[in-house]
Amino acid sequence: METETAAAYDPFADWYDDYMSPAVSGEYIERLHGVLGGLLGPGSGTCLDVCCGTGAHAAVLEQLGWTPVGVDLSRGLLRRAKARLPVAAADAARLPIADGSVSAVSCLLASTDVPDYAAAVREVARVLRPGGVFAHVGLHPCYVGSFADRSDPERITIDQRYGDRSRSFDSWNATGVRTRVGAWHVPPADLLNAFTAAGLHLVRTAESGAADIPDLFGIRAVKV
Repeated sequence: METETAAAYDPFADWYDDYMSPAVSGEYIERLHGVLGGLLGPGSGTCLDVCCGTGAHAAVLEQLGWTPVGVDLSRGLLRRAKARLPVAAADAARLPIADGSVSAVSCLLASTDVPDYAAAVREVARVLRPGGVFAHVGLHPCYVGSFADRSDPERITIDQRYGDRSRSFDSWNATGVRTRVGAWHVPPADLLNAFTAAGLHLVRTAESGAADIPDLFGIRAVKV
């Protein structure tokens, strides 16, 4: 599955780099980075950006005082990311990082790109120093997915696919990321349990949306 996921992004690397730019997704990216900043907070030392993609979040990490280093499985995305931060090609579930060696980890919009996000969270817990912070910001697990019809901004329709954790290319938005690379649904119980099972202490959660129904969900967790 990991190889398939990596190859999925490679043909769309240029498109995704544009898609994640302020010029194309300005309001969304601004909210995303606002949630990241609120959860991660200022600091110093290395912040490992897991599933860094094209490095679109590196500047925000630097502004917060962190030294970003990125890892991603897609070499196509990394070809664009390397101009923004040091990078390495790696599986999120098998990070090439020593135990307890980083002060912070961020992971943005990637939980649905990983076949086993719980395994990635365990790796995050392994590489964090005691007291280190993990800032997760992903698609909202209740309101964004193949099971959610968001075509009406005032009402979201959830269907029986909510319980399906397999990879899906279905989406109400025919021009978005999911229809190109697919996604795995991570229900909120699975997501939160992954953090606690890995020995991470949940400190705070956050939601964000352009309207009253959020499309982003974030977690601040600390290595105990």
